[in-house]
Amino acid sequence: MTTFKELGIRKDFVTSLKELGIVKPTAIQEETIPILLKKPTDFIGLAQTGTGKTAAYGLPILEDIDADVPLVQALILSPTRELVQQIKKQLFKFTKYAPEKIFVEAVYGGEKIDKQISNLKRPTHIIVATPGRLIDLIERKSINLRNIKTIVLDEADEMLSMGFKKELTSVLKYTYGQRKIWLFSATFPEEIQGIVKTYMTGDIQRISVNRNSLVNADITHQYGLTSIQEKLPKLIHLLERKGDQRGIIFSKTKLGAQKLALELKEAGFSVAALEGDMLQKERDKVMRAFKNESLQFLVSTDVSARGIDVQGLGFIIHHQLPEKLEYYTHRSGRTARAGNKGVSIALILPSELQQVYAIQKELGIKFEEISL
Repeated sequence: MTTFKELGIRKDFVTSLKELGIVKPTAIQEETIPILLKKPTDFIGLAQTGTGKTAAYGLPILEDIDADVPLVQALILSPTRELVQQIKKQLFKFTKYAPEKIFVEAVYGGEKIDKQISNLKRPTHIIVATPGRLIDLIERKSINLRNIKTIVLDEADEMLSMGFKKELTSVLKYTYGQRKIWLFSATFPEEIQGIVKTYMTGDIQRISVNRNSLVNADITHQYGLTSIQEKLPKLIHLLERKGDQRGIIFSKTKLGAQKLALELKEAGFSVAALEGDMLQKERDKVMRAFKNESLQFLVSTDVSARGIDVQGLGFIIHHQLPEKLEYYTHRSGRTARAGNKGVSIALILPSELQQVYAIQKELGIKFEEISL
């Protein structure tokens, strides 16, 4: 078994990893870390969601920080505030036993910008940001990225599908120079290829892990036939059969997520909604409760669930099938993370069977029918 020490990670970081229960490197970590530690290079890492990409780029970034220089040396861009907060926490945990202080700041929309500007006046080595808020801070001249050595585009396909192409290109233009770009993504659409051609050097190191399947092989895909009238009772019955397992139920709309969460709460379930119109403090409260297992179920829209990384989720349920194929991949990827097994269940009307067959064919997966 390869260890993090053998990959070149220093002793104090390895101690922190062990305390977090991270002992054996995942495939993306094992292939990526030696490359990123060896020499400055532009890099593309393609791997499914939930495979440990944060440690794959986070540990090499921490190794490269000069803690004696109180300037921003690395920038990590990520699609959602939840994921930004999570990355910051993870990097902080990795440095628990480090002899020097490495300071990480998170900036994202939904929190008062004045507070973030104030925080950035402190010594900062790494910034983790959502693209929109980062641009706001650059325009206010409240952030200095002139000394950065590395930019990470984390979940690059997610950022582009959420409409952040303009912001990403602005940041890459603004930081043009000696910086390295490390791009991590589950898929490699044309828009990403355009960014690679324009902003990354010809000598790019590439790693592709488990690319034969766009969807995690540890996920079992199921569908159950229902009618509009029977959907709620059948969903309730399905959740009752799940016992103490935890999961996410996906709804197409913000209103639908709130309505379904209320109906499930009235049926006696421990559940809350997560959707884009909620205030940031409400979103944070729901996510805290879900992560610390005070809540058993979460009803979420696609955009709100981007970046949610909660360990031990046994299943996800599609209350309605998503409109876009990548949303199916993204939704399913909330379960079966870090080597665990999971189930993705679609509640469908008979008229939607053709859509199931299309997803099956396009993603190279196999659905099994279950009785609800």
